[in-house]
Amino acid sequence: MTDQQSLSLRRDSLSPPLPSPGSFLEEVMDATPGDSRLQMCIQCGTCGGSCPSAADMDNTPRQIFAMIRADMREAVLRSNTPWYCVSCYYCTVRCPQEVHITDVMYTLKSMAIRDKLYDDSTAPDFSQTFIGYIENFGRSFEFGLATRHNLRHRPFQLPSMVPMGLGMLTKGRMDLTPQRIDRVEQLQAILSRAIELEVTG
Repeated sequence: MTDQQSLSLRRDSLSPPLPSPGSFLEEVMDATPGDSRLQMCIQCGTCGGSCPSAADMDNTPRQIFAMIRADMREAVLRSNTPWYCVSCYYCTVRCPQEVHITDVMYTLKSMAIRDKLYDDSTAPDFSQTFIGYIENFGRSFEFGLATRHNLRHRPFQLPSMVPMGLGMLTKGRMDLTPQRIDRVEQLQAILSRAIELEVTG
């Protein structure tokens, strides 16, 4: 048996601490698909040290997890940390406790949107617009996404984006109309079922 296998066996043989019933930690863990392993965080800081966006976050992932344990629900959901997560999964790969950090960040975004607990609507609006295209067409629609988002949040920057947009159009990198994937109704059925399972637990 290798040292890595031995370490993994010892770690998995330990019973993870259970979150307090009704705590914010329990709420986040229950809302995250699969086993988030969030209760296993040892506050080592590897996640923040690995994150390419950490410098722009008002709280590092390590701090966010400590705040979750401290039941600081509103402060966590108002933090910009989940919105600066670029989903590179570098933190998840490097976490010694195999905490599914990126998945937890998605959960916190969903909670913030649901409870309208965010100070700047730019990122949540972008997320909702993107999700809307996925649900309706099965894929993103870059022209519509950029246009809608910038008209709402950065209307004065639109003229400066015209040259880049024209270049993408002429090179076939962007379409003027959304393209629906084949059998999009199957994807919509999967998404509907996922939402149903999320609601019913």
